Amino acid sequence: MRILFFVFCFIFSVFCADGFAQEISSNELIANAKFYDGKIVEYAGEPVGSLLSRGDFCWLNVHDGSNAIGIWMPRHMADVVKHVGRYGIRGDLIRVVGIFSRSCPEHGGGLDIHAQKVEVLKEGYALTGSVDPNKIIALSILSGVLVCLLIIRILRKKQKA
Repeated sequence: MRILFFVFCFIFSVFCADGFAQEISSNELIANAKFYDGKIVEYAGEPVGSLLSRGDFCWLNVHDGSNAIGIWMPRHMADVVKHVGRYGIRGDLIRVVGIFSRSCPEHGGGLDIHAQKVEVLKEGYALTGSVDPNKIIALSILSGVLVCLLIIRILRKKQKA
């Protein structure tokens, strides 16, 4: 019976390890960094900026709507991320499971997550936007007023001279 129990525990821990991860926001991680230090956490957000390769590893900043947290991962894990958020592009929505460090000695004492698993929840896309016609009209009117004021100023300076 004990052997069966240990086999069950082993199988459960191997296949359900992510079940012990705690889904956490960046605000929660930052506010309670000491509590979460060294624990497995689950963090979701949009990768932003650039993927920074460092040999067989890379950095990726993931923004959850409030803050961005640096994620350190093997390069092959980052291959699932196809869209990194920047101007004109909405990045993939990803979930990272990894070990949180409030002061990582490996990376100069910074707050980060060492990824054990990365998955894409929703694929990113290019943003298509159009300019509001009312903004174009307002810009035209204000530009015209500015040109008129500059002409009046130049004429007044010539009259004084």
